[in-house]
Amino acid sequence: MDERTLRTLEFAKIKEMLAERTATSLGREVVESLAPATDFLEVQHRQAETSEARRLYEGGHAIPLGGLHDLRAHVQRAVRGGVLDPGDLLDVADTAASSRRLKRFLEEQEGLPILTALSRMLGTFHHLEAEIRQAVDEHGEVRDDASPALAEIRRSMRILQNRMKERLDAFVRGSAAKYLQDPIVTIREGRFVVPVKIEYRAQVPGIVHDQSASGSTLFIEPMAIVEMNNDLRELALKEHEEVERILARLSSLVAGEADALLDTLQAVAQIDFASAKGKLSLDLDCTEPELVREPILEIHKGRHPLLKGRVVPIDVHIGITFDTLVITGPNTGGKTVALKTMGLFVLMAQAGLHLPAGHGTRVGVFQQVFVDIGDEQSIEQSLSTFSGHMTNIIRILDALEGPALVLLDELGAGTDPTEGAALAMSILEHLHKRGAKTVATTHYSELKTYAYTRSRVENASVEFDVETLRPTFRLLIGVPGSSNAFEISRRLGLSPHIVDRARQFLTQEQERVEDLIQGIHATRAELEKERAEAHRLRAEAQRMREEYERRYGDAQRKAAETVEKARAQAQQILATARREAEAVIAELKQALREQREAERMQAIQSARSRLARARQAVEPTEEEQRARRRGEVPRGLKPGDKVRVVSLDTTGYVLSEPDADGNVLVQAGILKMTVSLTDLERASEEQPAAGAGGPARMRTHGKGLAVSKAREMSPEVDLRGLMVEEALERVDKFLDDAVLAGLPQVRIIHGKGTGALRKAVTEALRHDRRVESYRLGGVGEGGDGVTVAKLRE
Repeated sequence: MDERTLRTLEFAKIKEMLAERTATSLGREVVESLAPATDFLEVQHRQAETSEARRLYEGGHAIPLGGLHDLRAHVQRAVRGGVLDPGDLLDVADTAASSRRLKRFLEEQEGLPILTALSRMLGTFHHLEAEIRQAVDEHGEVRDDASPALAEIRRSMRILQNRMKERLDAFVRGSAAKYLQDPIVTIREGRFVVPVKIEYRAQVPGIVHDQSASGSTLFIEPMAIVEMNNDLRELALKEHEEVERILARLSSLVAGEADALLDTLQAVAQIDFASAKGKLSLDLDCTEPELVREPILEIHKGRHPLLKGRVVPIDVHIGITFDTLVITGPNTGGKTVALKTMGLFVLMAQAGLHLPAGHGTRVGVFQQVFVDIGDEQSIEQSLSTFSGHMTNIIRILDALEGPALVLLDELGAGTDPTEGAALAMSILEHLHKRGAKTVATTHYSELKTYAYTRSRVENASVEFDVETLRPTFRLLIGVPGSSNAFEISRRLGLSPHIVDRARQFLTQEQERVEDLIQGIHATRAELEKERAEAHRLRAEAQRMREEYERRYGDAQRKAAETVEKARAQAQQILATARREAEAVIAELKQALREQREAERMQAIQSARSRLARARQAVEPTEEEQRARRRGEVPRGLKPGDKVRVVSLDTTGYVLSEPDADGNVLVQAGILKMTVSLTDLERASEEQPAAGAGGPARMRTHGKGLAVSKAREMSPEVDLRGLMVEEALERVDKFLDDAVLAGLPQVRIIHGKGTGALRKAVTEALRHDRRVESYRLGGVGEGGDGVTVAKLRE
């Protein structure tokens, strides 16, 4: 990407904002090297990585990046055979622990393929961390128990130091006290000494190690402890050697994990970078742009990320219906900001950053982005010149190749207006032929006409409010800018006579064009008002629709709960009825076996009464039947039929035929809704009543008990062609009748087929208390297509 472009569009400031949100020096290095990519898949990957990090922060999950250090220098020194100091080793241990924590955090997340892949590069280093922490404490000091030898050396040193302190304490409190500057013991050059007044040097035999700045005090090691100091010095040398040996061993362990540690640091850098991108996206209220392969740019409600305070968002696009955009309008109206916003958005998107814009923003991948922004608003210079502009444009034309975005500010300015406008049109035409997407700002009215008369070239302007004499900073596509010079002058107090005289100097064509432009602006303002009202009405309609859908959903849920409750109650009633029926059957069988006429008739009468009560419990009341009929599915509904939506208590018209799920589209006022047939009834009483579909088909009707008919029943039932659930219901009723008829065994014909029906029947018979045993049919009985069941007596 062109370095001048990056500098002019202030891409470095975006990187500074990113760097402020990193947690490690490793992440900051990645930010410093960040540049826009030109490969579509690479840009896509970068954007997806940013989105993953943002989702984590949106969900309240902060990426744990604390305790991670840049260990590259430590690792390289260890690989070369160097010895790391305890503080360096503590950094290694802390990074190992933090890496493990970060790895575990990312592995626990779902739907983050890029960050999860990076987590696989993070090492755990359990052994290395344990070895370091066993030898180095949290203050970066080697522990006494780092090795048995070190523990013994330090124990000996403490004993010897205590003995020396005791002897020196006795010395400074004894007869030599009068020779001392202060009754204290101190250390010089690693040896214990006492401060002796210089005039008493001869009275305190020993070795002089130092002298005070004033010269009045000598620090003398008394002869009584010289040997002990020598022993302590030897122990200190041994301690140093043992510590070096321990550190060397730990450094070799670090060297052994060099590759894994460097991979971990690389992953940490990328994860920290992704984290910073996610934070920036949230902080700037950004969205992920839609990436497209075509070189286009479509911005909705875009805000320049470097502007402070209230920013007026812009809507602008290029490369879709036109390839060249000419922006006109007053100075300080926002033309240059619009240019910079477009260029910076492309750079940010291709760098993998989200954009401070609304949803629907689309960005193509440009191979090159060129800018020529050199007026007073440029970050490079405060004064633009014609030669400066031309030099830069020539450089752009020489470097132009492949899909490119070219942004030109004040094209053709700084020279004779006629020649400048001609040059500007020629440059725009050349860029158009080269396939570049060009956006240019200008004051020349000739370029407005040029944009109108060329294909795939469009006018745009920054809006100016003549009432307040201030720009609104809104960018209007398709509308050329008006100078508004006459109107502004009039409102500022210039004599109307002078303004009218100025109009006379304009050519008829110039005046006509200016009036036309002002008319366009007025018409657009009216259209904006109408569009705002339409948007308000559409939002209100959407709110009403959502309210209706909510009420409809609530009604559907309540209906489902009622049905489920009724189903549970029905199952309980049926179970009770079944138990009553089984008891009746048992009594009848007992009466039949005993063959006592009086008792038999009494049992039959009792059975009839109990069955009647059970039937009353199962069958719906007349009121319930009427309610069910009201809820039956209307048959033959077709578009245009008037219906009532029961759950919403509203009427409407059918717009579509029922679909495979039994739903139709209904128009109720301004609301269109998809409604189940079970929630509809015909609105007109004159139309035919609902048929026997839907729930009506699910009702079952009780049947009277007829012992005499049951005794004449067939000893077999044919289930072929039935669904499993329907077949099992038929088998259950068949066994009831067979028991009442006193049949010893029955034949159940289920056919061979896939075997699913046979398995279901077998499973049902296995748990049925009325069945004593069962088997498949034998030769002459139907074979595997028949099951023979023997009934209990």
